[in-house]
Amino acid sequence: MDKRISSPDVALANLRDGMTILIGGFGLCGNPENLIEAVRRKGTKDLTIISNNAGVDDFGIGVLLQTRQVKKMVSSYVGENKLFEKLVLSGELQVELNPQGTLAERIRAGGAGIPAFYTPTGYGTMVAEGKETREFDGRHFVLERALHGDFAFIKAWKGDYWGNLVYRKTARNFNPMMATAADYVIAEVEELVTPGELPPDHVHTPGVFVNAIFAGANYVKRIEKRTVRKA
Repeated sequence: MDKRISSPDVALANLRDGMTILIGGFGLCGNPENLIEAVRRKGTKDLTIISNNAGVDDFGIGVLLQTRQVKKMVSSYVGENKLFEKLVLSGELQVELNPQGTLAERIRAGGAGIPAFYTPTGYGTMVAEGKETREFDGRHFVLERALHGDFAFIKAWKGDYWGNLVYRKTARNFNPMMATAADYVIAEVEELVTPGELPPDHVHTPGVFVNAIFAGANYVKRIEKRTVRKA
């Protein structure tokens, strides 16, 4: 089945206010930049965004924070976005912080049809407040609920018309598991190839998980926090 679409805007026809979107990537690597920009253009409001990072002030998810389109962020690391901090402290943005491994497993569980799981991470801390806890073999665990989205925005290095995807290096963080945990999955790729060009053993996300795919444009290889030696 040919899953190519002409633009990200076409795939967002059914995106409505109040929906939940899983957005892949790690830091500023593997971000679905074209899809994020399409959401900004569409103007959809009150979104819940599940993503490891919150982008930076003028890039990635940060552009949706600028336009106040996000109601809630479910994230792990948000330390590079000053606007994010300002919105949370002013009460304009809800935030649900997760230990990074817990966030990854919550998404994986959502894709596997597992409604909840116990983890020792966070027991005895603020992370466990209001959550069920249980003891197994003398060790305490916290019950965490799975995560699922209406949409998942995925960024891959290569993909074919059938939706098979290959990620490159750090972009493989979060993108593959998010591709399994949403009702509608849109993938943008740096290079779109014909079926058969991707070696089957190299495919990270099979096309069965992908609903739509397109070749992105104008990618910016941003560095989240540049550190250089003092002169």
